[in-house]
Amino acid sequence: MPRYEYRCKACGFTFELRRPMSQSDAPAPCPRGHADTVKLLSTVSVASSSTPASGGGEAGAAAGGGCCGGGCCG
Repeated sequence: MPRYEYRCKACGFTFELRRPMSQSDAPAPCPRGHADTVKLLSTVSVASSSTPASGGGEAGAAAGGGCCGGGCCG
């Protein structure tokens, strides 16, 4: 189930709720008792373990990041 982040307009408290996507736009009351909240725009970063974080080194060459299009040139 996705998590959505909200901020209370009254007190500035930021909180998360797990709810179905079908309820993502439903009102989300502040845990501190306020009703006026806004859903924040969240960013997601997804990385694959098979892709190296940097293009250098042996792992980069094996993954196609070497100096000759994937191989090491002498």
